Amino acid sequence: MNNELVPQPSWWKRNWKWVVPVGGCFTLIIGAIIVFSSLYFGISNIMEESQPYEYALELLNKDEALLEVLGSPIEKDGMFQGNISWTNGNKIAKIIVPIAGPKGEGKLYIDASGQGEDWIYHEIRVEVKEQEFDFLNESGSEF
Repeated sequence: MNNELVPQPSWWKRNWKWVVPVGGCFTLIIGAIIVFSSLYFGISNIMEESQPYEYALELLNKDEALLEVLGSPIEKDGMFQGNISWTNGNKIAKIIVPIAGPKGEGKLYIDASGQGEDWIYHEIRVEVKEQEFDFLNESGSEF
């Protein structure tokens, strides 16, 4: 009778058939998460640093009637919707931003266009519950 031990194959030789597909799928999933989160945070950063958003938020935090309803400070409270585009020196911003303060929440609507460094604001409006706050006169505002 032969009492020699049979050598056991290495871990890799025993498990490669499930490690390769699972590892590949896991790598693709992690890669997709990284790409989508980079896009989301990059676009959010562009929107937050845009002049129309900064100007509108400044107006909101100075308005006594709105501060009475939402409280102070008023800040972004979710994902931006809309777009900002630059084409041949012309720029257009149409943005909807969920906002909130200590007392409540609402939506900020911004519609602006311009050339160079100048923006013309067609709409800066906030909807809170059933109230609406309009921050521009009928003709629009240029800054």
